[in-house]
Amino acid sequence: MEVKTSLLDNMIGVGDMVLLEPLSEDSFIANLRNRFDHNEIYTYIGSVVISMNPYRSLPIFTPEKVEEYRNRNFYELSPHIYALADEAYRSLRDQDKDQCILITGESGAGKTEASKLVMSYVAAVCGKGQEVNKVKEQLLQSNPVLEAFGNAKTVRNDNSSRFGKYMDIEFDFKGDPLGGVISNYLLEKSRVVKQPRGERNFHIFYQLLSGASDDTLKKLKLDRDFSKYNYLSLDSAAVNGLDDAANFRTVRNAMQIVGFMEDEVQSVLELVAAVLKLGNIEFKPESRCNGNDESRIKDKNDLKEMCELLGTEQTVLERAFSYRTVEAKQEKVCTTLNVAQAYYARDALAKNLYSRLFSWLVTRINESIKAAPKSRHKVMGVLDIYGFEIFEENSFEQFIINYCNEKLQQIFIELTLREEQEEYIREGIEWTNIEYFNNAIICDLIENHQNGILAMLDEECLRPGTVTDETFLDKLNTICAEHLHFESRLSKSSKFLTDHSLPHNCFRIQHYAGKVLYRAEGFVDKNNDLLYRDLSQAMYKANHSLMKQLFPEGNPAKVNLKRPPTAGFQFRHSVGTLMRNLQTKNPNYIRCIKPNDKKASHIFTDSLVCHQVRYLGLMENVRVRRAGYAFRQAYEPCLERYKMLCKRTWPHWRGPAREGVEVLMADLTVPTEEFSYGRSKVFIRNPRTLFSLEERRRQCLQDLATLIQKIYRGWKCRSHFLLLKKSQIVVAAWFRRYAQQNKYKRIKSATTVVQSYTRGWQARKLLRELKYQKRCEEAVTTISAYWHGTQARMELRRLKQEARNIHAVTVIWAYWQGTKVRREYRKFFRANAGKKIYNFTIQRIMQKYFLGLKSTMPSMSPIDKSWPVKPYLFLDGVHSDLRRIFHLWRCKKYRSEFTEEKKAVFEEKLEASEIFKDKKALYASSVSQPFIGDYLEISKNPKYQKLNSAMDEKVLLADVVNKINRANGKGTARIFLLTKNSVVLADQKTGQVKASVPLPDLTSVSVSTQSDGFFALKLKEGSASAIKGDFLLSSEHLIEIITKLHRTGATAADSEQLNIDISDEFLVQFKHDKVCVKFIQGGPKNGNSVSCKRKNNRLLEVSVPSTV
Repeated sequence: MEVKTSLLDNMIGVGDMVLLEPLSEDSFIANLRNRFDHNEIYTYIGSVVISMNPYRSLPIFTPEKVEEYRNRNFYELSPHIYALADEAYRSLRDQDKDQCILITGESGAGKTEASKLVMSYVAAVCGKGQEVNKVKEQLLQSNPVLEAFGNAKTVRNDNSSRFGKYMDIEFDFKGDPLGGVISNYLLEKSRVVKQPRGERNFHIFYQLLSGASDDTLKKLKLDRDFSKYNYLSLDSAAVNGLDDAANFRTVRNAMQIVGFMEDEVQSVLELVAAVLKLGNIEFKPESRCNGNDESRIKDKNDLKEMCELLGTEQTVLERAFSYRTVEAKQEKVCTTLNVAQAYYARDALAKNLYSRLFSWLVTRINESIKAAPKSRHKVMGVLDIYGFEIFEENSFEQFIINYCNEKLQQIFIELTLREEQEEYIREGIEWTNIEYFNNAIICDLIENHQNGILAMLDEECLRPGTVTDETFLDKLNTICAEHLHFESRLSKSSKFLTDHSLPHNCFRIQHYAGKVLYRAEGFVDKNNDLLYRDLSQAMYKANHSLMKQLFPEGNPAKVNLKRPPTAGFQFRHSVGTLMRNLQTKNPNYIRCIKPNDKKASHIFTDSLVCHQVRYLGLMENVRVRRAGYAFRQAYEPCLERYKMLCKRTWPHWRGPAREGVEVLMADLTVPTEEFSYGRSKVFIRNPRTLFSLEERRRQCLQDLATLIQKIYRGWKCRSHFLLLKKSQIVVAAWFRRYAQQNKYKRIKSATTVVQSYTRGWQARKLLRELKYQKRCEEAVTTISAYWHGTQARMELRRLKQEARNIHAVTVIWAYWQGTKVRREYRKFFRANAGKKIYNFTIQRIMQKYFLGLKSTMPSMSPIDKSWPVKPYLFLDGVHSDLRRIFHLWRCKKYRSEFTEEKKAVFEEKLEASEIFKDKKALYASSVSQPFIGDYLEISKNPKYQKLNSAMDEKVLLADVVNKINRANGKGTARIFLLTKNSVVLADQKTGQVKASVPLPDLTSVSVSTQSDGFFALKLKEGSASAIKGDFLLSSEHLIEIITKLHRTGATAADSEQLNIDISDEFLVQFKHDKVCVKFIQGGPKNGNSVSCKRKNNRLLEVSVPSTV
C-alpha cells in the first residue's frame, strides 16, 4: 500500500504561513527563524514560496530529490522550490496554461540561484532526445555567459546580478523545450567606470585577465596586472571562493555550446579589452589663444592600442575626445571640450560600448536558442530581477528599480486576489471582497504621462536652456507637493519645512515597502544618457565587425537630429511590456530573503529579515490568503488523512469521497461556520480548526500505534514459542541420529578387523602357490630361449656369407660399366666444355643480379625516381625494362588505394593544371593548397541557416568573394555559392540572395595571366540573368572556383563547354556598356595588395604587385 504524505507531517514550525496562529509580524519572523535553524529554507504562503539563502550547500537539490517531487501534489511534501517548479511545469504541459515564475528579493537573497534551480528542475523532468538535450544544454549554458558580463561582486553578494532578466522558455505540446527568448532590463552600466568601495567591476574583466592564455592577452594588448587599469577596483580584485581563471574557461565553453563562432568570441573579447584601454586614457588642459580651455590626451599609447583593437583611425577618435559638433537643421557648430567634458565623453563611450555589447550578446544568444516559428508554443517565463533597494544614498538607479518593484507588487496583489476569486467561483464558494492597500497611487505618481516624476524628468531633459538637477527638483516641488506619498523640504507643504531628516537636495517617496530618500543629484545626466554624435560616428567608422551593429546612429548617411529616447522612457516602456506579458500568464512567486549581511551560514538577523518581510509585502499576502479560508484540500486526500477519527469511515469508506468527508465532519461536531464544501475541495476557515483535527489525528494515531504494538508483541511471543518447540523436536531427532550413528560405526569397525585378518591369511596362501608356478615357467622359458638362440646364430652366419658374395659381383659390374662410359664420354667432352661453362657462369650471374635487386628495391612512392645501379653492361636492356615495369606496377598499386573523394580531388587538381599551368602566375601557389569547397561551413553555421534552407541543391562551393563596383573599383563582400545547376550571389550580413545565374546562361570566364584573384563571369546575351550585365569578382580561391565551374559546366547535360579566357585585357558587359579591364604590374608604392581603379567610363585598371 502506498504511504500517503502531507505538508503537515513531521512539520517544523508551520510550513504554510497561512496556517500560522496567531498571525503577527513577530510570530511570522519566529517561524522563519525556527525553520531556518533546522535547515528548512523554504516556506509557503499558499502557493507562494519563501526562500531563505542558506549561504552553504544543502543536500536537498540531488537527482533523488528531483524524482521525489516529480509529478507530486504541491502540498503533498514539505515546502521546496521543486514543488513550485513541478506545479508550474505540469500546469503548462497538461492544462495548456502559459506560466511565469516571478523571483524577487534584494541583492544577495539568492534570486539567481533560485532561477537556476527552476531551470535545472524543468530540464531534468522534461523529455529526452538528442535535439531536446541540445536545446536544454543551450538554455542552461546561457546563464554562465550572462553572469560573466552582467554580474559583479558587491558588498552584499559576491555574484550579484546587475541587470534584470526575463526568459521565456518555449515548449511543444509534449512538454519538451524548443527554445527560449531572453529580455534584459537596465544594466548597471555606471559600474563600468566607477565601483563603490569594497565592490568589483563586472566579472568578465577579471576573468579575462586571469584565465586567458598569454597569447590571447598579447593579441588583445593586455597585461595580467589588475592595477594597470583605472576601471578595475583593487581593494576587492580577489574574492574568496571565486576562481576567475576557471570561470573564464567555463564561459568560453558555454559560448561555444550556445553557438558563438570563434571569430565572434574574439570580437567580444576585443571590445572588453578596448573598454579597459579606454579607462586608461587621461586628459590634460591646454589654453587656446581666445582664452578657452580645451583638453589634450596625456599619453597616446593606450589610445593607439585601443584604436588597433577597434580598427579605427587614431586621429578620428582623438578629435572626438577634444571637440563636439552640434547640428541644428542646416547649421553645424564645433565646440572644444574641457578636461571635465572630455572625461565625461570617455566614460559615456565606455558605458555605451559595454552596455550595447551586453545587449548584442543577449540578441546573439536569442538567435541561437529561439524556437522555430511553426505553430503556437507553450511558454514558461522566469523573471529574475533586482528587489526593492534602500541604501544610505539612493539615486536614479534605485528610483528606477523601486518603480519596477512597485509595478511587480501591484500585479502580485492583483493576480493573487484574482487567483483566490477564481478558485472560490470554481468551487462554488461565496466570495467576499478583501480590503488591502492598493499601490496604484504610487505607480501613478511615478509613471503618469502628464504629472508623473518620469514624465517631468523627461520634460526637463528636453527643455531648452539651462537644465540642472535643482530645476528638476523645483518642478517636483511645485507639481507633486500635495501628493500624499511625496515629501520634500522645499515643497509647498509646510509640514516638511522643519524636517531635518530630509536634506534640501533630496525628495522622499513613501513606497509600499517604506519611505525611501532619493538624492536628486545625477538624475538629469543619468536619464539623458547622452553619447556625443562625434563619438558615435567615430565608432561607426571603425573596421571592427561589431561596431556598425552597436552604433547604427553613427552612420553619416542616416543622421537623425531627433533626440534619442531617455533612459527613464525606455525603462518605463520595457516595464509596461513586461507587465502586459505577465498578465497573460499564470503567475508563480518565489520571494527570496537574505538572513544576514555577513554572507555567513547559521546566522539569522531578525531586524534584517523583518525589513525584507515588510517591503516584500509578505504579511499583506498572508492576510489576503486568510481573508477567506485559510486551508483547502481535495476530498480524497482529506478523507484519507482523517478517516481514522470516525468509526463509520474507518478503515475503508465505500462511497463517494465527499459524502465520507460530510460524515466525518458531522461525527466530529465541527461548527458549520468553520468550513464549507466546494465542488472538489473542503474549505476550512480558521487554522485552529485544522490544528484541532491534526491533534485528534495525532492522538488517534497513538492509540492505533498502541493497538498495533499489542497485536505485534502477542504474535511475536507466539512465534517465539512455536519456534522453541520446533527447535526441541529437531534437537532430539538429531541426538538420536547421532547415537545410532556412533553404534553403527563401532560394529562396522569390529567387522572390518575380522575381515582383514581372514583376507590376509588367504592372500599369503595364494602367494606361495603362485611363486612356485612362476619358478617352473621361468625354467622352461630359459631352456627354450637358449635353443632358439643357437638356431638363429647359425642362420645369421649363412645369410652374411651369401650377402658378401652378391656384393662382390655388384661392385665388379659397376666398375666395368664405369670404364665403358668414360671411354665413350672422352670423345665428346673436349668439344662442348666451353659452352657449358659459359652458360653456367651466365646463369649464376643472373641469379646473383636478381637476388641483389630484391634487397635494394626502391620505395613504393610513385615520385621516388631512384633505381639500383646496373652491375653489368650486358644487362642494360633488362635493367631498363625492369625499372619501367616496377614503376607501372607501383603506380597501379597506388591508384588502387584511392577513395572516390580523393580521386575527385586529384581530378580537380589535374583539370586545374590543364587550364592554368604556364598560363596563370597564381597557379603555382595553389598547387599545395587543398580544394575545400565549403569554406563557410554553410550547413553548420547558424548564421547562414536561412540561406542554407533556401538552397534546393547540394552546395559544391561556398566562399566570400568581392563584387567589383564599376563606378569606383571597390569591392563589396558577397557569398558565392556554386551548385550543379546555378551560381548564387548572396549578401554576407543578411544572407539574402542577390543574384542567381543558371549555368547554361554562363558562356565564359575571363582571368588575367598574373597573380591576382580577379575573374569575370560572362553571361549569354538575351538571357534573363544578363539584364544587369556580367559579374566582375575577386577571390582568394580563384583557381578552385574556376576549376569547379569548368567541371560543373562540363558535366551539366543542357550546357555547353565553359570557355576559359586567360588574358591581361578583356571586356566586361555592365548593363548597356562594355568596359575594358586591364591588368598592369604595380610599383613598390602600391604595397603588397592588388588595387582596382577606374580610369574612365570605359576602362578599369587593376594594379598587381610583382611580389604577390
